[in-house]
Amino acid sequence: MITYSIIQKSQLEGAHRLDAEYYQPEYLEIVQKLKTIPHKTLENISENLESFGAYALTSQIVWREEGIPFIVAENIKDGFIDLENVRCIDESVDEILKKSRVSNNQVLLSMSGSVGNAAVAYDISEKLNSNQDIVKITLKDNYSPFFISVFLNSKYGKKQVLRLPVGSIQQHIFLWQTKTLLIPDIEKNLQKEVETVYRQGLSELKNSKLLYNQAKNLLLGELGLSSFAKAMEDEERFSIANLSDVKSAGRMDAEYFHSKFRAVIDKVENFKGRLDYLEDLTTFINNGNQPPYSENGEIKFFSQKWIKDREIDYSFLKDEEIPKVAKSFFEDKRNEPYLVKKNDILYYSVGANLGFCHNYLESENIAIGSFINLIRADEKKINPIYLGFVLNSIIGRSQAEMNKSGLAQPYIYSKNLRKFKIPILPAATQQKIAKLVRESHEARKRTKELLGEAKRKVEEAIEKES
Repeated sequence: MITYSIIQKSQLEGAHRLDAEYYQPEYLEIVQKLKTIPHKTLENISENLESFGAYALTSQIVWREEGIPFIVAENIKDGFIDLENVRCIDESVDEILKKSRVSNNQVLLSMSGSVGNAAVAYDISEKLNSNQDIVKITLKDNYSPFFISVFLNSKYGKKQVLRLPVGSIQQHIFLWQTKTLLIPDIEKNLQKEVETVYRQGLSELKNSKLLYNQAKNLLLGELGLSSFAKAMEDEERFSIANLSDVKSAGRMDAEYFHSKFRAVIDKVENFKGRLDYLEDLTTFINNGNQPPYSENGEIKFFSQKWIKDREIDYSFLKDEEIPKVAKSFFEDKRNEPYLVKKNDILYYSVGANLGFCHNYLESENIAIGSFINLIRADEKKINPIYLGFVLNSIIGRSQAEMNKSGLAQPYIYSKNLRKFKIPILPAATQQKIAKLVRESHEARKRTKELLGEAKRKVEEAIEKES
């Protein structure tokens, strides 16, 4: 069914935009609903809105492994700032870019990439800097940054922002456009209620990170690798390998003999406990192929893009638009390697995030997508969550870096993955690590539930008043 809007010339807004996207019915409906209730503009309720626009100064950035975090639009998620793998700058660069510093309790809104994501700069490190693609919003005293962040992430805020972007390749919005966003005047008691739920969500997120780091520290401590974690961050300029090692490995690429990866693997190989190949600890490893799409399929496909650094993004489970596979396909037992079950490991086998992997911790069956290896642990030999955690640690990622092939598009062959070396800790330690990982997952799950609850409260209040 075709949807359309008819707009009078006198109704053209702002810079007289004529593109159809700006006047989509769903966007017009949102704006009209907000105009029927008490409201102000974002500019009206703010002391200041700013972004750092001096692109020329960014050429003076020298990236550091440690220092002052420098966030970009992609670090602004739906309700929180993601500082995992963030790049850093030193004090001298921070001084040059002082206009782009982030302060506690500012609302941050992304203007490119994931346009429209908002978060509160809450409980941030002593110093934090940002690039020009983030609006930093300093609100007047009587407005809660938590409520405003939740509103901007709700459908009433998000759809206002999503109608603004310009550009055909890289979508982007401008600072002046954000000033016109409509913000509802919601009673203070509800704002406080929303803020309380939001803070609970952020607390759960913090707890999730703590639990994950406890699991990481336990694993590395048991293997005597704590000091080697830093080795993964230090950039070595060269490595020296004997000709006999080259012949034995059957490879001569620099990655395989890189000293920072070699140091980790040497430590693992000297582990006093048991050490097994991955293939000896599994019932099967899918080779990265996927089953055929089905127009009326019932089982969702899983894409590698949902494998993040520390978690699987389970939002795909709610997406009814993604491709699916017919249930009947799995009636043939030979197709079992394409069906993901709870606790299976999903391994990112191609691309920039090669080596990222996690256990699938939900109950709904999904189908494996291309470029993902499905690894099913033999639970009689190893705890499956422990195995997934090891593969996602510096132990697994070092072996992934050493064994990857290809230049423009790095990938790892299933035959090489099968030969990864896995240290076998005592069963009780494996269970403790697995418990921490599961608890971390549950805490992150509660985070998303609480942030979702906060958005529902805002949307319901608007719908009640309009």
